[in-house]
Amino acid sequence: MAERLPRADARRNREKVLRAARDAFAASGYGVSLDEIAARAGVGPGTVYRHFPSKEELFEAVTTARVRDLIDDARGRSADPDPGQAFFGFLGRIREEAAAKRDLPEAIALAGPLQDDLHAALDALLRRAQQAGAVRPEITTPDIIVLLKGLLRSINDAPSGAESRALADRLLTVVTDGLRPHP
Repeated sequence: MAERLPRADARRNREKVLRAARDAFAASGYGVSLDEIAARAGVGPGTVYRHFPSKEELFEAVTTARVRDLIDDARGRSADPDPGQAFFGFLGRIREEAAAKRDLPEAIALAGPLQDDLHAALDALLRRAQQAGAVRPEITTPDIIVLLKGLLRSINDAPSGAESRALADRLLTVVTDGLRPHP
């Protein structure tokens, strides 16, 4: 017997919950409550729990798309004729994402195949940039991950707005300057 599709109203409610969760996690990070997400979606808490029995499942559904987009971006940049520009451009993209989406540190820290794919795509960018002489040769992908996690947490701890963006720009400049080979 064929599996029945959810009713149209159930599908609409699921999409409302996902949109509200994307916005809520982006604005507040993982700490946002499911009740707040339900209110943003215009549905009751039971509707949220019916579609996503735990906050972890909802967060994973929301962040999977975001991480896949970052992976696709990194892979796309690997064909750039300027490997240094591709690598540092990707770091800039992560900074922009972090300034707009406060849940990015948690999103890129999710263990599993997506994290492995993100690290592999970043590793390809890093190796190409190193071969081109744009990044110091002793830097490893795990080093970059640690730097990114620290950068993202620092950005998230800052007050939002223009001051936060200026701080993010300064911090990214310090990080990128440190990754470049010494003259």
